[in-house]
Amino acid sequence: MALLWSERKHTDGSVARVGDETLRVALARAAAAHLPEWADVLTPHVLRHFCTSRLYQQGMDLIAIQQLLGHAWIATTMKYMHVTGTHIEDAWAAGQQHAATRLEGLRR
Repeated sequence: MALLWSERKHTDGSVARVGDETLRVALARAAAAHLPEWADVLTPHVLRHFCTSRLYQQGMDLIAIQQLLGHAWIATTMKYMHVTGTHIEDAWAAGQQHAATRLEGLRR
């Protein structure tokens, strides 16, 4: 069973858009079946926070996340992001490693 359908086909062959409530119910069923300890707290809103944070932590561009979520303002997207306390240090260390690797390639 698909979790996030964009349309539903009826037995008469007609097609209708899936509404918000259908998505909430499907998410609740999936959480109850696969993540029972999260069944009461996993909502579409919580899922947006989690996905936004994880995509950003994995290196996805903030503007791309904004477009993915359909936000008009980057500030709205940033409200959904939660970063670790060491985010700045981790980004700095990764940047230094990237620069060192590029410099090493120039020496050859």
